[in-house]
Amino acid sequence: MSNSSQALSLVLPLTSCGNVLMFVFSIVLATAIVYLNLSVFLSILINKALRSENRFMYMLSSCFSDICTGLSYYYVGVFDVKDHFKSPTRTYYIVPTFLGLSYMAILAAQADRYHAIVTPFKYSQRMTQNRTLLVIFAYWVYAFIIVAVHNLVTVRVAARVTSIGTLVGNLCTVGIMIGLNIKLFIIARFQLQREHHSAETESKRASVHLILVVAGFFLGTWLPLFTHVMVCNFFGLTCYTFKNEGTDPIRILPRVNAVLTPVLYVRGCDALRATLFTKVWRPCCRRW
Repeated sequence: MSNSSQALSLVLPLTSCGNVLMFVFSIVLATAIVYLNLSVFLSILINKALRSENRFMYMLSSCFSDICTGLSYYYVGVFDVKDHFKSPTRTYYIVPTFLGLSYMAILAAQADRYHAIVTPFKYSQRMTQNRTLLVIFAYWVYAFIIVAVHNLVTVRVAARVTSIGTLVGNLCTVGIMIGLNIKLFIIARFQLQREHHSAETESKRASVHLILVVAGFFLGTWLPLFTHVMVCNFFGLTCYTFKNEGTDPIRILPRVNAVLTPVLYVRGCDALRATLFTKVWRPCCRRW
């Protein structure tokens, strides 16, 4: 079979009920990722009050990268794709980068909430909205610089860079994310409980609880993939043991998280939920 025909073959041959269900699941998952993240993305864009808060800028970033993840899953999840260096159906490291950008957005949002609550005065002076946007722009540029490096060097060098970079980067960032989660939990559990009840305190508590839950689900769905990739790269083993991306449960889990994250955003923020129901979904329902 030629490479072009391999690229167009489905994730599984539709010869059994199980294969058909897997195929339908991939399409439904991709559609849910795009629909939910696009809904939240539009809700934040059309609400000026939400756009004025830095934490919603990180939500916009994660939603946009997850929209790209959902659109790309129509390819890597629906068709027979192996996304590694020597595969003829690879995406040149672009699709994994969208997943990584969601990870970086949540990590940055954790650091933002920690800084905002521990040193609120310095935070209000330092982290203007322009600087927040600069942080988001910086990690997007950094991510695609890494993509360019992987595609400009030889396969051997790219594999070597990935093995070392993935091990060091994932160990550091996962450690930071877990550490920030613990610190934010302590702050939410003890420090904010002692403060005088006010609208500002409740807003702080809600924002901390939201990022804690989002980061917790993120770690739960990503740690199997992180562990698998780090161990395989470090020991030089083959990480792609499943037939393709769409049948690998370790790689499906982060895509499931891309569905959970916007649901958690909506569940944890009253203003966002109200905007979504009244200004995004209700007008669309009336048109139908």
